[in-house]
Amino acid sequence: QVKLVESGGGSVQTGGSLRLTCATSEYTYIHGCMGWFRQAPGKEREGVAYIATGAGSTYYADSVKGRFTISQDNTKTTVYLQMSSLKPEDTGMYYCAAAAGRCRGLLTSYFGYWGQGTQVTVST
Repeated sequence: QVKLVESGGGSVQTGGSLRLTCATSEYTYIHGCMGWFRQAPGKEREGVAYIATGAGSTYYADSVKGRFTISQDNTKTTVYLQMSSLKPEDTGMYYCAAAAGRCRGLLTSYFGYWGQGTQVTVST
Protein backbone atom coordinates (compact mmCIF):
# COMPACT_ATOMS: atom_id res chain seq x y z
CA GLN A 1 0.00 0.00 0.00
CA VAL A 2 1.53 3.28 -1.07
CA LYS A 3 1.94 5.92 1.58
CA LEU A 4 1.83 9.63 0.81
CA VAL A 5 2.97 12.23 3.32
CA GLU A 6 2.51 15.93 2.70
CA SER A 7 4.46 18.73 4.35
CA GLY A 8 5.27 22.39 3.83
CA GLY A 9 1.95 24.00 4.61
CA GLY A 10 1.69 27.10 6.78
CA SER A 11 0.36 30.61 7.09
CA VAL A 12 1.42 33.36 4.72
CA GLN A 13 0.18 36.75 3.64
CA THR A 14 -1.32 37.54 0.27
CA GLY A 15 1.36 37.47 -2.38
CA GLY A 16 3.55 35.05 -0.43
CA SER A 17 4.92 31.68 -1.47
CA LEU A 18 4.99 28.15 -0.12
CA ARG A 19 6.37 24.87 -1.39
CA LEU A 20 4.47 21.74 -0.55
CA THR A 21 6.19 18.38 -0.55
CA CYS A 22 4.66 14.93 -1.04
CA ALA A 23 6.91 12.07 -0.05
CA THR A 24 5.90 8.69 -1.40
CA SER A 25 6.74 5.22 -0.12
CA GLU A 26 7.19 3.95 -3.66
CA TYR A 27 8.66 5.31 -6.85
CA THR A 28 6.22 7.78 -8.36
CA TYR A 29 6.46 6.12 -11.75
CA ILE A 30 4.63 3.13 -10.30
CA HIS A 31 1.71 5.47 -10.26
CA GLY A 32 1.14 7.02 -13.63
CA CYS A 33 -0.31 10.20 -12.26
CA MET A 34 0.38 12.28 -9.17
CA GLY A 35 -1.86 15.16 -8.25
CA TRP A 36 -2.47 17.92 -5.76
CA PHE A 37 -5.95 18.73 -4.53
CA ARG A 38 -7.32 21.19 -2.01
CA GLN A 39 -10.40 21.58 0.10
CA ALA A 40 -11.62 24.77 1.70
CA PRO A 41 -13.99 24.67 4.68
CA GLY A 42 -17.52 23.94 3.53
CA LYS A 43 -16.46 23.28 -0.04
CA GLU A 44 -15.82 20.19 -2.11
CA ARG A 45 -12.32 18.95 -2.76
CA GLU A 46 -10.99 20.34 -6.03
CA GLY A 47 -8.07 19.48 -8.26
CA VAL A 48 -5.14 21.88 -8.42
CA ALA A 49 -2.54 20.21 -10.63
CA TYR A 50 -1.25 16.88 -11.82
CA ILE A 51 1.94 15.48 -13.29
CA ALA A 52 2.30 12.44 -15.49
CA THR A 53 5.19 10.73 -13.77
CA GLY A 54 6.56 9.08 -16.88
CA ALA A 55 6.47 11.88 -19.44
CA GLY A 56 6.59 14.70 -16.93
CA SER A 57 3.71 16.53 -18.54
CA THR A 58 1.65 18.74 -16.27
CA TYR A 59 -1.81 20.23 -16.04
CA TYR A 60 -3.19 23.02 -13.89
CA ALA A 61 -6.59 24.23 -12.86
CA ASP A 62 -7.36 27.64 -14.33
CA SER A 63 -7.46 29.16 -10.85
CA VAL A 64 -3.76 28.43 -10.24
CA LYS A 65 -2.30 28.51 -13.74
CA GLY A 66 0.75 30.74 -13.88
CA ARG A 67 1.11 30.80 -10.08
CA PHE A 68 1.63 27.15 -9.10
CA THR A 69 4.16 24.65 -10.42
CA ILE A 70 4.04 20.89 -9.90
CA SER A 71 7.24 18.89 -10.24
CA GLN A 72 8.93 15.67 -9.19
CA ASP A 73 12.47 15.04 -8.07
CA ASN A 74 15.07 12.95 -9.85
CA THR A 75 14.68 10.09 -7.42
CA LYS A 76 11.05 9.79 -8.45
CA THR A 77 9.92 9.55 -4.86
CA THR A 78 8.86 13.12 -4.15
CA VAL A 79 6.40 15.48 -5.77
CA TYR A 80 6.35 19.20 -5.12
CA LEU A 81 3.86 22.01 -5.49
CA GLN A 82 5.48 25.43 -5.64
CA MET A 83 2.87 28.07 -4.90
CA SER A 84 3.51 31.75 -5.58
CA SER A 85 1.41 34.92 -5.57
CA LEU A 86 -0.87 33.27 -3.05
CA LYS A 87 -4.37 34.62 -2.55
CA PRO A 88 -6.83 34.22 0.35
CA GLU A 89 -8.93 31.97 -1.89
CA ASP A 90 -6.01 29.52 -2.00
CA THR A 91 -6.63 28.76 1.67
CA GLY A 92 -7.47 25.14 2.42
CA MET A 93 -6.20 21.68 3.20
CA TYR A 94 -3.92 20.49 0.43
CA TYR A 95 -3.75 16.80 -0.41
CA CYS A 96 -1.35 14.75 -2.46
CA ALA A 97 -2.87 11.89 -4.44
CA ALA A 98 -1.72 9.07 -6.68
CA ALA A 99 -3.45 7.20 -9.49
CA ALA A 100 -2.31 3.91 -10.99
CA GLY A 101 -3.01 4.74 -14.60
CA ARG A 102 -2.41 7.58 -16.99
CA CYS A 103 -3.48 11.06 -16.02
CA ARG A 104 -7.10 11.67 -16.99
CA GLY A 105 -7.86 15.02 -15.49
CA LEU A 106 -8.36 16.09 -11.91
CA LEU A 107 -11.24 13.89 -10.85
CA THR A 108 -10.96 12.93 -7.20
CA SER A 109 -12.59 9.57 -7.91
CA TYR A 110 -9.74 8.60 -10.24
CA PHE A 111 -7.05 8.87 -7.58
CA GLY A 112 -6.92 5.84 -5.32
CA TYR A 113 -4.28 6.90 -2.82
CA TRP A 114 -4.34 9.99 -0.65
CA GLY A 115 -2.20 11.65 1.98
CA GLN A 116 -3.48 13.18 5.19
CA GLY A 117 -3.13 16.74 3.96
CA THR A 118 -1.28 19.89 4.95
CA GLN A 119 -2.99 23.16 5.82
CA VAL A 120 -2.36 26.33 3.83
CA THR A 121 -3.71 29.63 5.14
CA VAL A 122 -3.38 32.87 3.21
CA SER A 123 -4.31 36.05 5.03
CA THR A 124 -4.91 39.55 3.72
